[in-house]
Amino acid sequence: MEGWKLLLFHFYLNQVSFTLIVADPPTCPVNIGTQCGDGYDSGEWKGEFFPCIPKIKKYEDWMRFSVAFWHTFRGTGGDPFGAPTKMWPCEDGTNSLAMAKRRMRANFEFLEKLGVDRWCFHDRDIAPDGSTHESNSNLDEVVALAKELQGKKIRPLWGTAQLFMHPRYMHGGTTGPDLGVYAYAAAQVKKAMELGGENYVFWGGHEGYQTLLNTDMERELDHMARFFEASIAYKKKIGFSGTLLIKPKPKEPTKHQYDWDAATAANFLRKYGLIDEFKLNIECNHATLSGHSCHHELETARINGLLGNIDANTGDPQIGWDTDQFLMDIGEATLVMLSVVRNGGLAPRGFNFDAKLLRESTDVEDLFIAHVAGMDTLARGLRNVAKLIEAGKDDFELLEGKAMEWGEPEVLSAKQGVQIP
Repeated sequence: MEGWKLLLFHFYLNQVSFTLIVADPPTCPVNIGTQCGDGYDSGEWKGEFFPCIPKIKKYEDWMRFSVAFWHTFRGTGGDPFGAPTKMWPCEDGTNSLAMAKRRMRANFEFLEKLGVDRWCFHDRDIAPDGSTHESNSNLDEVVALAKELQGKKIRPLWGTAQLFMHPRYMHGGTTGPDLGVYAYAAAQVKKAMELGGENYVFWGGHEGYQTLLNTDMERELDHMARFFEASIAYKKKIGFSGTLLIKPKPKEPTKHQYDWDAATAANFLRKYGLIDEFKLNIECNHATLSGHSCHHELETARINGLLGNIDANTGDPQIGWDTDQFLMDIGEATLVMLSVVRNGGLAPRGFNFDAKLLRESTDVEDLFIAHVAGMDTLARGLRNVAKLIEAGKDDFELLEGKAMEWGEPEVLSAKQGVQIP
């Protein structure tokens, strides 16, 4: 890394300071009761959604943290084997426009108290679905409120279109056999890209196959490439300056997804001449599902010039599905930050906490504790990387002195044929 980047790295490192303030009382009520005041039902209520949480002390860093709206405000604790376990104070059990506005107000209170100035969203997470025109109208109304609330400081790190949850996308949004679905997906991406944000992410939740017996893989990949070409053209047409990102994932929900891992995505981009127009958004839990470590995926993206954004989470090594847990392992965080430092940072992208509370975690304060602990873990990883860099500053004169002192080195056997228990 160039000298100035190292100096900048150490300058920012010295500014890292995370402080968790313990609230009193330790837990917050989850029932809204009747104390919310006028305007609650219309989504215009301006009271506090997290009254028991004080503002977290501000920090300075170079990691550009972001909160994932879908996990933080749409996560219910439900899983394939169990019903939802939590409903936050702002919730009324509906997916109305008024409810969407209350969630957005809660989101910005959360960001302010957490001291984070970026957030990420799917279009259908922040506004209710409907007919094409109704969906666009709902989205416009909620986005207008978000822009009013975010002021000049808070910004979306990235946005995306949710092209996987609705039944219309069960065969894929860009790779399915239905032209009408393909057109609907294009309309949805067009609208989502117009909403603004520092970057834009594509994640193909159903862009893959269950069996090759009824799949024309080449044709589907061609269609996906044409969709990306159209997105590049529209980005340039509207003057969108953000980075287009692809988020690799190997499986779940499909048996095989076309963006299996960083190497597969890089090969796809290179084959279709898109390598200069995209970067990758690496998610650590997706890396483990593909049989790799997060560090491997970050390095694969980096050496291909594609490391853009990181969805900072982790999975449980004893669970074979996408658990989206907060990253708490300092060793893993050190390796993550090593790739980031080698990459010269991530800006104008960053770290998105694409992570959720476990099913058993039901207190409002847990949202704050989890995010602060995740930030602390990455900060400690960054400090460890600084020590590694300092430890590697030996010059030739020093190394020559050590060679003279130590004499001929003893080269040990690799023991390649020895079975080590």
